[in-house]
Amino acid sequence: MKSYGQNMTADGNGPSLSFSGRIRSINCALQGIKAMVRSQHNAWVHAAATVVVVLAGLLLHLKAGEWCWITLAVISVWSAEALNTAFEFLTDVASPEFHPLAGKAKDVAAGAVLIAAAGAVIIGLLVFGPKLLSLLSGRPMG
Repeated sequence: MKSYGQNMTADGNGPSLSFSGRIRSINCALQGIKAMVRSQHNAWVHAAATVVVVLAGLLLHLKAGEWCWITLAVISVWSAEALNTAFEFLTDVASPEFHPLAGKAKDVAAGAVLIAAAGAVIIGLLVFGPKLLSLLSGRPMG
């Protein structure tokens, strides 16, 4: 049985590993990101936060190691938001009418985004905090 977004070999025995198949997979992933950004208001909040954090990192001349932490934090939040969106879409299909367990599933998925965002804030404070304190106190950043 062919699954969504998966290209099968001519004999139907598993996915093909063609270059065009990989391009189609990337296109499907990009369409998924587009659907997330268009349908989720929080994705716009994440986008704005991402822009602010990247600009702050550039202005404060983050070092490579600091960029690694910031990148990990940003990717964690976006990944959690993408999975939350997927769970919401699937839950809406599986349970078009309200069901308490469907509501709990959505709440848990949203909680994962909150956990990732809280972790990102902590990483942001650890990376940017000392730099901002140095700026405010007039000391050179180290």
